[in-house]
Amino acid sequence: MRILVLAPSKSIHTHKWALFYKNKGITVKVVTFADHYSEENAKEVDTFTLPKLLPGKLSYISSVFALKKVIKEFKPDILHAHYVSSYGFIGALANYKPFYVSVWGRDIFQFPQQSKVNKNIVEYTLRKADVICSTSHIMAKETNKYTSKNIYVTPFGVDLNKFKPLSESRSDEQLTVGTVKALSDKYGIGDLIKAFAEVFQSKQNVNLLIVGEGPQKSEYEQLTEKLGIAHVTTFTGRVPNDEVPTYINKMNVFAVPSTEDSESFGVAAVESMACGVPVVVSNVGGLPEVVLEGKTGYVVPKENPKELAKAIHALLDDKHKSEEMGLNGIEHVKANYNWIDNANGMLELYEQTLKKGMKS
Repeated sequence: MRILVLAPSKSIHTHKWALFYKNKGITVKVVTFADHYSEENAKEVDTFTLPKLLPGKLSYISSVFALKKVIKEFKPDILHAHYVSSYGFIGALANYKPFYVSVWGRDIFQFPQQSKVNKNIVEYTLRKADVICSTSHIMAKETNKYTSKNIYVTPFGVDLNKFKPLSESRSDEQLTVGTVKALSDKYGIGDLIKAFAEVFQSKQNVNLLIVGEGPQKSEYEQLTEKLGIAHVTTFTGRVPNDEVPTYINKMNVFAVPSTEDSESFGVAAVESMACGVPVVVSNVGGLPEVVLEGKTGYVVPKENPKELAKAIHALLDDKHKSEEMGLNGIEHVKANYNWIDNANGMLELYEQTLKKGMKS
């Protein structure tokens, strides 16, 4: 099988899919825009960069000719574009079959609502797709506003060999609340800091661990100073993906208080549950879908630091309940979000398509 993946090369999700295919003995090539290129990832997976010769959306059209040339040389069995509003549109314009497209989040929740042109791009791309995939049921439902086709739910999943409990990583004396996200208001980092400040007023043996980098880092650092919690807050900056499980395992509570529905799946919450750490998430996008309320964590209203603080308090105050939720989380992820199972599910979809003989 030969798979051409049209997607951002620097995305960890793109790289995970591509490496999975390669390790299965499948011939895979990633096609990406130059500003989405990862030199490090390209060392492991064959990668081609598309030129952007024209401004704005016109660059998509100019890229089609380069993509068609790659398709002609590579001769893929499957062309799979990720992100319907850009790579998906280019893939649709290439007019190659079988053509898969995966929706990711903002491309379906926000992009088509911004203008009639954008809506037309999404509808055209979905019309040209032979198979449409979504990482969550709620995003599949959103996608069906623009097409009547069946949407296949294909979760990102997590590698259970990497994301697992590590013995003696947590301290019972010094409790840790944390998150692993980009430092942006989209992910509710400011709400988490405010909620933690409230928790800290009545719990002095607790600290805040924020793992990640982002445009609002200095703003959040200033907020911790203002709220008097800078001395118990650690900003690690960006850490290698392989080190993320170690950081999650230091936490007693993991928070994902995102503010937008474009948080389409909630990989971070699933990674946390796989490590046996109970989660508190906001009620947006696919987050309530991956967390079992009251069993693996709590779901709270978005942009509500008070409710977030209450949920964090509940987990820190009840060690037995917290440990029980952690164990439930591990089983929940094993049953539903094992990366190997999810990735094999995508391969099964590919094989079904190829059996139908759908070829340009």
